Amino acid sequence: MTIKQASLQGITWFQDARFGMFIHWGLYSILARQEWVMHIERIPVPEYEKLMHQFNPTKFNADEWVSIAADAGQKYIVITSRHHDGFSMYDTALSDYKVTNTPFKRDPLAELANACARRGDIKLGFYSSLLDWHHPAYRFRKESGLAWSDYLTFLHGQVRELCTNFGPIACIWFDGDWPHHKRDESNAYFAPGGSFEYEKLYDMIHTLQPDAVIHNNRHDQPLPGEDVQGFEQDLPGENTTGFNETRIFDLPIEVCMTINDHWGYHAGDDNHKSTRTLIHKLVRSAACGGNYLLNVGPTAEGVILPVHVRRLRAIGAWLAANGESIYGTRKGAIPATPDVVSTRKGDVHYLHVLNYVSDEVHVPGVPPTVQATLLRDGSPVRVKPAGNGIRLVLPEETRDPFDTVVKLQM
Repeated sequence: MTIKQASLQGITWFQDARFGMFIHWGLYSILARQEWVMHIERIPVPEYEKLMHQFNPTKFNADEWVSIAADAGQKYIVITSRHHDGFSMYDTALSDYKVTNTPFKRDPLAELANACARRGDIKLGFYSSLLDWHHPAYRFRKESGLAWSDYLTFLHGQVRELCTNFGPIACIWFDGDWPHHKRDESNAYFAPGGSFEYEKLYDMIHTLQPDAVIHNNRHDQPLPGEDVQGFEQDLPGENTTGFNETRIFDLPIEVCMTINDHWGYHAGDDNHKSTRTLIHKLVRSAACGGNYLLNVGPTAEGVILPVHVRRLRAIGAWLAANGESIYGTRKGAIPATPDVVSTRKGDVHYLHVLNYVSDEVHVPGVPPTVQATLLRDGSPVRVKPAGNGIRLVLPEETRDPFDTVVKLQM
């Protein structure tokens, strides 16, 4: 069986987009102790289910969320349709454990899809959990008499809904199958029953949504049918977390990261990264040929944290002047240093000066005949020959506080 991939049009759009918003939102936001709280605190299913009757995010506004993404310069949104706790954040026909059976009653994913369609410049994609701490066919087969095939019917059926009920989508983003992670088979929270039948699953997605890319957060070599290699909380090739695959394969890349330390809302997490750090992560991802999927964890009321909105809008302000060096670019060809990286469009190279040792920035491998200008305003940058490359003269008054971008035309 030949497994389909996303269309060339879909792959190209994804690579050109470069910057997206990740949204982790669900019942766990009520407890405000992040999205893994059910597992970490070993909350029994009947106890956790009670949260469903409390969920009523009256401040949720789909147009506002999409506007925040647009202000940040993000081109797509990926939101949790169902996380590991098994609660569906849309009006699925395959489970009663869903958002439309809460006091809220509304379908926020449908509202987001409509808001994206009204704008026309931001696409919507969906995160789907492969594991499920709630579903009886995943975790309680012995007690329920259900089989693994019953869970696969549910999983594949939900993915079909996501591919048919919301118009054209950007991606399906899978999580929960980590082949290199140590598993405790006595732990019912991690009790896989067999194959997820990826061949059938991926073929269905690519048939129903030819332009949508498939990202499976397996921390391993991508399988046939997967269109993206992902890195979680790490830049491409890094493994500070201990679970990323350091080899870079011949696929588009996506880096997903949090603004603070958690994906889902955690009331005690104030470790919010600076604007400078976030812009540097975005730029370093693009320099490696990758997208940057930056997460927000809204509150139980449906509010994206104001501090996160401020960070996002600050990134958007930088992109308003420098987005040409990010959108539509590919992996940089100029050798990277700890202080300087690059992106490119054909023969045009964008040098990102992230840190300064002096007013002169050494750039190896570039001929002295290059034309250099500041991207933000087109003003010329002085070039000096320097052995195996050039030195750019960037006095302090010419620098951007986050990243000074020099456009080089060979």
